[in-house]
Amino acid sequence: MLSLHVLVEPKHHPLQHPWVRRMRKLPPSLKRDIADFSFAFRTQVPDLLAPSPAQELRCFEEELAAFRELDDETIALEFSRPLWDHEGRRDTSHLARPDVQEYIAAAAVRQGADPTIAALVHDDPLELARRFTDLVGAYWEAEFAEEWDRIEPLLAETVAEAGRRLASDGFYGFARSVSRQLRVDEEREEFGIDLPHEHRVEVTAKRPLLLVPSVYVWPHVQINCDEPWPLNVIYPAPFLADDARPPLPSNELVQLLRSLGDHTRLKALKLIAERPRSTQELAPLVGISEAGLSKHLRQLAEAGLLESRREGYYVLYRLVPERIEPLSDSLRRFLSE
Repeated sequence: MLSLHVLVEPKHHPLQHPWVRRMRKLPPSLKRDIADFSFAFRTQVPDLLAPSPAQELRCFEEELAAFRELDDETIALEFSRPLWDHEGRRDTSHLARPDVQEYIAAAAVRQGADPTIAALVHDDPLELARRFTDLVGAYWEAEFAEEWDRIEPLLAETVAEAGRRLASDGFYGFARSVSRQLRVDEEREEFGIDLPHEHRVEVTAKRPLLLVPSVYVWPHVQINCDEPWPLNVIYPAPFLADDARPPLPSNELVQLLRSLGDHTRLKALKLIAERPRSTQELAPLVGISEAGLSKHLRQLAEAGLLESRREGYYVLYRLVPERIEPLSDSLRRFLSE
């Protein structure tokens, strides 16, 4: 479900742009259905779709079957929430009001969804559920089953690593690391997130907290806290950002690039590459004082790009070509790491 959110809000998820580009090959009818249903996952994913700590892990087909068994009131409440915030109240009477129905239709249009499908939350919730499962099933068959085969082992390792870190750092140490959006107060044994939807929730043995890594939530974190659904925090799987973070270049490569990243030094280096030259000869050719040029030449020499030798009164600088030749290979290796 979060991957569908990424498809309709790609600007908020830059690390998932390869997935967005890959989904351009979806059948046009399926892309149209995703857009028509986008109210269900553009701003938030209905809490009823979140995993539960009290259930065994189910395969995709079992999840769809369980969804089809939901009653019409639950479907109406959960799928109307992104369009009309009923604040989690378990009462569908407001959906019969004409003003609420008009608001729902307008909200669907604002989100780029089909208002006739959104209207099913109050007209025919079970038909809405049927169309929704058809959409999700088609999406799974078209692309996501293959994607799940790829990411499930990575997520399993993420869960194992989270267990090790919880054991070593404790919950609050772990919570600080999963997202900057989480506000952690270890002294008060509290954590939370800054949202207009503000209330306090007690984590208990009867209502435990489930930590869920996701490939599709970065750079955000999602908290589900409304009854009667499981209390959980969906956080970015660390491997996603780790894979996107470039390795640091060597100090030697940085020094070489910094020494070359100046117009004056490049002009001097070009002239020296033609033949060894002195400061007195170079200064008027480059258009800078001898004192100023000496600082530039010293930086090039410290980077190993120049060597000097004295001939009587003059100090001649020559290029060290073996320092230039491997530079492109070093850059290429760094960029391919």
